[in-house]
Amino acid sequence: MAKNDPPAELQDPLDDLLGYQLRRASSVMMADLANSLRETGLRPVEASILLVIESSPGCTQSDIGRLLAIKRANMVPLIAGLARRDLIYRAPVDGRSQALFLSPAGEALACDARRAIDTHEQGFRSLFDETIASQLLDALRQIRTHG
Repeated sequence: MAKNDPPAELQDPLDDLLGYQLRRASSVMMADLANSLRETGLRPVEASILLVIESSPGCTQSDIGRLLAIKRANMVPLIAGLARRDLIYRAPVDGRSQALFLSPAGEALACDARRAIDTHEQGFRSLFDETIASQLLDALRQIRTHG
């Protein structure tokens, strides 16, 4: 092979790196999730917010931001957008905080989102036997809480 000829087969020097594989797997899963949610009209972050409010009615915007690791500056337009679509409503808690609740339309859409997410998750869980899937989930939680 001449000095400037391309290699016959490109080698991936990053293939054995955990972070690289996690990032690539995350990209595949998030693209599939976005596709799974397409019929609901929700983006993954919006669906996540609706499901948090569904499971914890009366939570605040700050609570959700902390749980989902979304910066305050990004939460403001997300919550405003869901409120504009009449999917959520606010109720005063104290001087500054407002509790968040799903509207009837938000409840219906959260149900649709949950079904889409469950189907998406099952597709990826089916790649592993249940023991490995459980161990993988535990390992990913451990990585997430490390930082």
